[in-house]
Amino acid sequence: MTAATTSPFRPLVLGGASFGGLFKPVTDEHVAAALEFAWDNGVRAFDTAPHYGVGLSEERVGAFLATKPRDEFVLSTKVGRLLVDDPDAVDGTDAFFGTPRRSRVLDYSADGVSRSVEASLERLGLDRVDLLLIHDAEDHMTQAIGEAYPALDRMRAEGLVGGIGVGMNDAAAARTFVEETDIDHVMIAGRYSLLDRSAEVDLLPACARRGVAVLVAGVFNSGLLADPRKQATFNYAEAPVELVERAVAMQRACEKHGVGLRAAALQFSARNPAVTAVVSGAGSITSLTDTFTQLSADLPEELWAELDQLALPVGGPAR
Repeated sequence: MTAATTSPFRPLVLGGASFGGLFKPVTDEHVAAALEFAWDNGVRAFDTAPHYGVGLSEERVGAFLATKPRDEFVLSTKVGRLLVDDPDAVDGTDAFFGTPRRSRVLDYSADGVSRSVEASLERLGLDRVDLLLIHDAEDHMTQAIGEAYPALDRMRAEGLVGGIGVGMNDAAAARTFVEETDIDHVMIAGRYSLLDRSAEVDLLPACARRGVAVLVAGVFNSGLLADPRKQATFNYAEAPVELVERAVAMQRACEKHGVGLRAAALQFSARNPAVTAVVSGAGSITSLTDTFTQLSADLPEELWAELDQLALPVGGPAR
């Protein structure tokens, strides 16, 4: 069966990882101000997950959205991790800081999905979300396809959620879901960027054939494409020298044309007609201002051809 061809998540989705304290703690006031700024600038699509700050992102995003008309925004969250109170939880686990004392328990069972959705709605303070994604199931494919997906499929059939899909870093695993299930959304992180275009080999064509909406996240490859001279990280680890050199060459090409690398990184994914929306993790007024500026920058067509030559070989190693 061909999945739905439309999605309410367009063209920019605000990701919620930073609102859960990714890399550094942030205050409730900081998050509220950033979300209000995003709203005032037209953002109406939001993504969060239990994983982000062990529920803290859901709590903060939900508290903000509860003040807005429900029919004016769309919201996605994820399943695959249950949260449990844990007085021995260590701050900074999984790079989230200033979080509640909770731990994550991986669970892709049908019962785990049901419990996850119920707990997410409680943290969000909302009666529904628009999209549910199976989160980071690359190493749990059998259970995710056999149990988590049917549970979400039933929720969609019953009208409890508008859309279902997966949120992954692995293009091949995401393609398996596209071909073996009737999901209607894929959120792919880091695999369709200026540097790493591995998703365009099989995943994007498969999504286009089956009418699956594609949300592209991780367009900076965890920092390398934001400014490789200052943050040489790729996939949240130190980037290999070859990748740093490619990113710096891309930055120089952009500078030659009088534009920034961040502008090219943000705009690249949206140029592909198979891509529905770009997910931005900007979590402060400063970073949101920069994101809006870079998205509106005018980039010359000849630059794209130069950047194509500097990307990793399509289908080649991304690590």
